[in-house]
Amino acid sequence: MSKITEWISGRVFRIVHGNNLVYNTCWEDPRIDKQVLDLTPDDNLLVITSAGCNALSYALTGLNHVYAVDMNPRQNALLELKIAAVKNLDYETFFQLFGNGRLTGIKGIYHSKIRQDLSSWSRHYWDRRIRKYFDGKTKSFYFCGTTGAFARIINGYIDRYKLRAAVHDILCARSLDEQKDIWFNRIRNKLWSRLIKFLMNRDTTMSLLGVPTAQRKQIETQYDGGLVKFVQDCLDSVFGTLPVSDNYFWRLYATGSYTPSCCPEYLERENFEKLKAGLVDRISVHSDTVEGFLRKHDDVKISRFVLLDHMDWLSYHEYDALVAEWDAILKHAGEKTRILWRSGGLKTEYINTVPVEFQGKKTTLSEILTLQEERAAQLHKLDRVHTYGSFYIADLKR
Repeated sequence: MSKITEWISGRVFRIVHGNNLVYNTCWEDPRIDKQVLDLTPDDNLLVITSAGCNALSYALTGLNHVYAVDMNPRQNALLELKIAAVKNLDYETFFQLFGNGRLTGIKGIYHSKIRQDLSSWSRHYWDRRIRKYFDGKTKSFYFCGTTGAFARIINGYIDRYKLRAAVHDILCARSLDEQKDIWFNRIRNKLWSRLIKFLMNRDTTMSLLGVPTAQRKQIETQYDGGLVKFVQDCLDSVFGTLPVSDNYFWRLYATGSYTPSCCPEYLERENFEKLKAGLVDRISVHSDTVEGFLRKHDDVKISRFVLLDHMDWLSYHEYDALVAEWDAILKHAGEKTRILWRSGGLKTEYINTVPVEFQGKKTTLSEILTLQEERAAQLHKLDRVHTYGSFYIADLKR
């Protein structure tokens, strides 16, 4: 890839991410994360906000506090909307809003019951968009935003190539064998047309999905067969080896909605009531970088970090910022700190190069982190999303 092409790709990614709500749902499996976080009432957790689904999931464990941090204020506005809706709506209305992705009369409900509990920035954002995003007669909220736009394109493709019946059948499959038969014999070959392969190799498409050029290059260079083969293998695992009955991630993007039996934890009635009873108050929302938030909260000790995959981008475009972020993390790390992150690549080489100062010594990340490589690899195979190249569980040495 030439420097000019890289520059254009970087510009496209910044434009998409700097001006839009990118993620309308989280694409990290909290069931995997919660198995290894071992959250207790003493833990403070920092998580990249994304769409806020997982921040709500972590709050359900009864931990001390969740700090949801994202440099895109639109992502935080979405989490604020969910928190305010938990506090002020009944379950049935809440599920219509975030389960179905649409709610008739949302504008009036928003102004009378939700708006007053939003920050000024989020209030201004939703004042202009609440009806457009949630009052659609034919379009779900989950087909809005940049990843939603991609989902809408794929759904158009499903309908055009007469795959809708097969998609419905696979989501209703009663056994893994039935599911595999539908995927490999009725969907897979029709899905992977020349058009789809062409789109998957475009930086614009990857930007819609929130995948920066750095991650695409990692996959292209590290995965045998490149990006398209990587995505093909991921989907084969999702629909060919893992039960799809509780895979709310892919159900959402195939249909535009959840069901009460296949949805994120915060949308389950019992969990909604727990959040409403007070657990939702354990979440605070911050529009900032991870480093910026930590520098401004010197008194906060964090024992759990969920950093998603943003370090892929930092390591490629803002290496100094990556070093500064880890410096801030180490200064705010509590006792028995555990850090989770994901990568588009099969390995994160920056672990061996990022210089840090820890306990008075200058060293590198690889020297102060204990990686649970075997456990991470085993859990990564069970991840219902299955779009990342690798998963990391790291404990800070003391």
